Amino acid sequence: MAAQGPAEPPSEELTRLAELHGVATSYSPSPDRTVAASATAVTLVLAALGVDAGTEQAAHAALAARERELAERLLPPTVVLWSGGTSPALDALPSGTRLSVETEQGETRTGVDQLPPGVHRLTATAPDGRTAEAHLVVAPPRLPTPTVRSYGLLVQLYSLLSRRSWGMGDLGDLAELTAWAGRALGAGFVQVNPLHSAVPGAPTDPSPYRPSSRRFPDPVYLRVEDLPEYPYVEDRESLRALSLKAAALRDSVLEKGALIDRDAVWELKREALELVREVPLGPGRRAAYADFLAREGEALEDHATWYALAEVHGADWRSWPEGLRDPRSAETARARAELMDRVDFHCRLAWLTDAQLAAAQRTARDAGMAVGVVHDLAVGVHPEGADAWAQQRYFAAGMSVGAPPDAFNARGQDWGLPPWRPDRLAESGYEPYRRLLRALFRYAGALRIDHVMGLFRLWWVPQGHPPTEGTYVRYDAEAMLAVLVLEASRAGSVVIGEDLGTVEPGVREKLRERGVLGTSVLWFERDWEGDGRPLPPEAWRADCLATATTHDLPSTAARLTGEHVELRHRLDLLTRPLEEERAEAAADTGEWLAVLTRLGLLHATGGGQATSEEEAEIQAVHRFLLRTPSRLVGVWLPDTVGDRRPQNLPGTWDQYPNWRLPVADAEGRAVTLEELAGSPRLHALIDVLRTG
Repeated sequence: MAAQGPAEPPSEELTRLAELHGVATSYSPSPDRTVAASATAVTLVLAALGVDAGTEQAAHAALAARERELAERLLPPTVVLWSGGTSPALDALPSGTRLSVETEQGETRTGVDQLPPGVHRLTATAPDGRTAEAHLVVAPPRLPTPTVRSYGLLVQLYSLLSRRSWGMGDLGDLAELTAWAGRALGAGFVQVNPLHSAVPGAPTDPSPYRPSSRRFPDPVYLRVEDLPEYPYVEDRESLRALSLKAAALRDSVLEKGALIDRDAVWELKREALELVREVPLGPGRRAAYADFLAREGEALEDHATWYALAEVHGADWRSWPEGLRDPRSAETARARAELMDRVDFHCRLAWLTDAQLAAAQRTARDAGMAVGVVHDLAVGVHPEGADAWAQQRYFAAGMSVGAPPDAFNARGQDWGLPPWRPDRLAESGYEPYRRLLRALFRYAGALRIDHVMGLFRLWWVPQGHPPTEGTYVRYDAEAMLAVLVLEASRAGSVVIGEDLGTVEPGVREKLRERGVLGTSVLWFERDWEGDGRPLPPEAWRADCLATATTHDLPSTAARLTGEHVELRHRLDLLTRPLEEERAEAAADTGEWLAVLTRLGLLHATGGGQATSEEEAEIQAVHRFLLRTPSRLVGVWLPDTVGDRRPQNLPGTWDQYPNWRLPVADAEGRAVTLEELAGSPRLHALIDVLRTG
């Protein structure tokens, strides 16, 4: 194995220290190649974990302290026990150690046999008198596997406008989509983009994968007219004026080719919500709001306080007056009291949005969907946002999550998301992670976890350094998975891990062992360990969501026609000559079309109507997906009407309108939800799934 790397790799002592803190000193971009992390990267990452290794003497002292700590401790901060199994941490205790458990329910038990699932407090007392306390996560051994195959639709919700939308898709549209797809199409689920709360400001970062908060949803998705208080707003003239502006905004997208303008939509909705808020809540609604406030507690108060402060001081909390940068300071407490009216407004927005999300899931299940709404969990949060402010203790200061250099990106990637500290998570019994999952599972029939490999390790990039100067930091995957399985099982939800790209050996196997489904995209499914040819359908894994494309990839029509290459050429994104790129894309597509033809899948379904060659090929792609044993089959909603444009084009910022395009037909004309419901092309494709 050839070793390459920076000129200054970590010393032997620094390597040992890093290992004991879960910090990697090398990585393997391919099986036959190992790259050493720089001593600078390792030292900076250790510093972000509270470990001083800036000098040889400091590293020597830190190593001695860590070895002594590990030798003396009875238990790690968090212990995992899979129901019916054993725990290595408990097995390693001295013989005769007494165990006492205080359960979530407040019971005190001796020993760990027959404990209910939950996060309990464990006390261990060794024969020599040493004691230790730890969080004990007891989780079912695995999540139930979906017993019936389902097919469903994948859509970026903002892109799906109806004739009732205020310029972008909303939760009313989601409920309408699930009701129609479940009842009329026989769909089992609808998967949407992350609906996390965004960082305010103009312009707002349009990416749903860089939110202000993952814990609370974004009120920009509210269907204002569906709020119970809306009909009782007294200032009808102002509401009518806002409705007219909303209609103009909607028509600009649907009729005039304008991009989705989230900021303009939010400005209108915010004004309308201010009016709705003036309507007193009825006794039942007031009680429901009080229950929500009590349930969400300090986390909601912090969230709303951040938004109230952002209205005064701007959206980057790092530039606020120093006293306000600490959510627990006396200055913040005073500011919260002074801004209590605005704090309550943002608390109420969270409550209203939570309620409409729950209603959308109920609508989906009432429509017969086996799964319902599949929500998406982003990898992290914006460094300027509410979570980064409220949960500072849990985030690694001066670090950003990204990806190391590989064959596709020699410079690596920096995603600009601060990572959670694994040590602080463990000390808390994974409390912020548990509460995040619990909040999402309340209204999710399933949860897609973006970059699910992040449960095992993340590439940390020190701020001010290129992504090449980063290194991996390991998380306690057993604990992360145990908490995930625990909360998903409590909610009766499915979990789908996005595990595309380079995956560390053993990760997919561990996820499958715990019942977490994977993600398989047709164009990437090849026999990479053999001849590299398209993987036959029977060789696909069963425990996955199988799709033809995703929001980060070309639409199926664009890939089949080669338009994705032309788009990247127009934007000067190609790294090789155009003809070379065209030839490779055509060869790749041609190879797959040959497989579809050989399997007898390339024929048209159109209810007696003429079907274009392109439509027939898209139908064949989905027939292939049905031939696989995959438990879930997803259809990218824009594929049903021949949309050419990707929702996101990685590697671009202002060169391409990422996250701002409506669903459109092959000519680029925006298509409404109502038009989708009547589309012959859509129904012909869905017939393939229903009869397959």
